[in-house]
Amino acid sequence: MSERTAVGTRDFLLPDLGEGLSEAEIVEWRVAVGDVVTVDQSVVEVETAKAVVDVPCPYPGRVVALHGAAGEVRPVGQPLITIAPLDGADAPDPHATYREEERAGSGNVLIGYGTGHGGPGRRRRRPRLAVAPEPAPTAPAAVPAGPAAPTGRAVPGASSTPTGSLAAADREPEPAPAGGPAAAPLVISPIVRRLAKEHGIDLASVRGTGPGGVIRRVDVEAARTAPAARLAAVPDAPDAHVGLAPTGDGDVVVPLTGIRKVIADKLSRSRREIPEVTIWVDVDATGLLETRAAINAASPDAPVSILALLARICLSGLRRYPQLNARVDTEGQRIVQSAGVHLGIAAQTDRGLVVPVLRDAQRLTTRELAAALAETTASARAGTLPPARLSGGTFTLNNYGVFGVDGSTPIINHPEAALLGVGRIVDKPWVVDGQLAVRKVTQLSLTFDHRVCDGGVAGGFLRHVADCVEQPALLVANV
Repeated sequence: MSERTAVGTRDFLLPDLGEGLSEAEIVEWRVAVGDVVTVDQSVVEVETAKAVVDVPCPYPGRVVALHGAAGEVRPVGQPLITIAPLDGADAPDPHATYREEERAGSGNVLIGYGTGHGGPGRRRRRPRLAVAPEPAPTAPAAVPAGPAAPTGRAVPGASSTPTGSLAAADREPEPAPAGGPAAAPLVISPIVRRLAKEHGIDLASVRGTGPGGVIRRVDVEAARTAPAARLAAVPDAPDAHVGLAPTGDGDVVVPLTGIRKVIADKLSRSRREIPEVTIWVDVDATGLLETRAAINAASPDAPVSILALLARICLSGLRRYPQLNARVDTEGQRIVQSAGVHLGIAAQTDRGLVVPVLRDAQRLTTRELAAALAETTASARAGTLPPARLSGGTFTLNNYGVFGVDGSTPIINHPEAALLGVGRIVDKPWVVDGQLAVRKVTQLSLTFDHRVCDGGVAGGFLRHVADCVEQPALLVANV
């Protein structure tokens, strides 16, 4: 994970990210040149195609070089940060340093989990107050010698809040001195900074409506849609990383990078390789809504969502029709049916469409499904799920009804073989026992790989799901 360079310095290389990921984009440096870092200290936040994670450095010493600026994409195996050993009084006991490194391991681990001696779980970062980047100084500020703790000073485009300090969001910002320069814009969320950069919004021109004047996402959106919205890019933003770049003719160019590139590649591959077919049916979901209301009335402290009930119904259907819980191995010329149902849940996030996975979902009760779905989708939208939680699904449930649409012909999440889509639930006229009535109606669609099964299996699965939605009591016979 490192290369020895001149005068004893070490290059820490961007570690193997796993899950087929070969590069990462630098979101924010946690340290600056001259800072002293300790073993396993987080030095940079990077964004892969699947998650935003912290990278810990396995070497102690002083930072002498940062390879790459915020917004730059770095390939795996290339230098990320250069560390020099501490000299004289600054240098710790060499044997202690060796023991620290031995406990830390090589650093060749999945980023976001530390390098060995940390706790079993990943700590959630508290929000930190950041300021808009300023032009880079001509030379780095001098760093006093001595065993000082890491300062975490910002580099251009990075947060200026020292690592490990109290969350600055808990404090009221100090006003600018009379007659002095205006206070820098207050930003907490990396998403806000990214949105401003993508839309060419100068944060200095945005009025924050959050506590103490903190700029929120809605403020950036308002500035983007305002007639006088500024189109100039944020200072120091790399040209290739500006998400929306107006051209001379007024066209907007959106570069396919990061998660958008992965989504485009995966969906294109799905369309190229999978001969997909979509079938659909309208169903009366009145009984399903009544069942959910009865369940939640009995235990209001552990509510069950409609999505959790639909997931339970899908699991029942896949137990009866396991052909759809499969994938096609094109190299081996075979169909592989999975022993467990690793249920993917399509979730729209600020970074794009992701599909977090509930592994062995068939082992969960309906209430456990509800809790797992709520936690997983919330973590996906926050960007805190590790890459392993965003791959390996065998069947996907897509609730596109949240967008106010009735139906869709979605693209299968390659290499899975099927996807169930659910439209919005609305009042519609429906015939019940020969009489016209107003019922809660939704449309279900099943998109499946015609290589794994024929219409009989696909139709049987969709009809089973529809029957269980209309008569939830049928689930009792299958659980």
